Amino acid sequence: MIKVMLALLAVLAMVLVTLGAWRWSDKSACRAAWADLIALQPAAPPVFDPAMTDGLPEPAARFFRFAIEPGTPLYTVAQISMHGEFSLGDKAEPDYMPMRAEQVLAAPQGFIWKVRAGDTVWFSGSDGTSEGASWSRFWLFGILPVARAGKNEDHARASFGRYVAEAVFWTPAALLPGENVRWEGVDESTARVVMTQKGMQQAVDVTVDAEGGPRKVVFQRWSDANPSKTYQLQPFGGYLSDYRTFGGFRLPTRIEAGNAFETDDYFPFFKATVTSIRFP
Repeated sequence: MIKVMLALLAVLAMVLVTLGAWRWSDKSACRAAWADLIALQPAAPPVFDPAMTDGLPEPAARFFRFAIEPGTPLYTVAQISMHGEFSLGDKAEPDYMPMRAEQVLAAPQGFIWKVRAGDTVWFSGSDGTSEGASWSRFWLFGILPVARAGKNEDHARASFGRYVAEAVFWTPAALLPGENVRWEGVDESTARVVMTQKGMQQAVDVTVDAEGGPRKVVFQRWSDANPSKTYQLQPFGGYLSDYRTFGGFRLPTRIEAGNAFETDDYFPFFKATVTSIRFP
């Protein structure tokens, strides 16, 4: 009996060591990718001149004049701290859980979102894209792997849609017209930004108020968040509010977003309040 117990303990110890090494590997990879994205920050960027918006659709020009003060260095990489609510449920049973997260955003190259969510039962891990590779890696209680995805075209395309839309929130300088970005008019209060990167393309509609503050983003996201769990284009979007100024950028600090945006099935699984935005 003692030999059996010792054998079981030895197996358990091996499992825990293996899981610990796996978790350490996840964290190490995340730290390295985070540093790679931070390194994309331009060292001496040009400063914002409202004349840079000449020729843009009027809502787009209004957006940039609202979001970036004249003379602001055009940093395109941001670190964001946030807290709020996150749901792994659905509209009928949302079961929101508290969450705290840190994010680095470096469109069009990538992003990383590191989160801890839950109370008595909690999960942690990250979503991200760096150097063309995307991932979702989450752990229950920091011990058991509960969600692993990525390293395929579908996941990368879904990830790209997310961080292009979030660039509207927090890195407007990354959306000025250039090699990877163009703007199109939609109506008197909405413009469409189209970003390309490594063969992918994502269009996001940005609706602004009279001053140019972005109030809503809407886009067709490549996603498997549907009953059939099949990747397809489907509406995604969010509402933005509570603007604050960070280093010359006026940015929203309250975000509500979810799938099936502006339909009867809309479910805002992500509700966040930003506490700080830095441009390292």
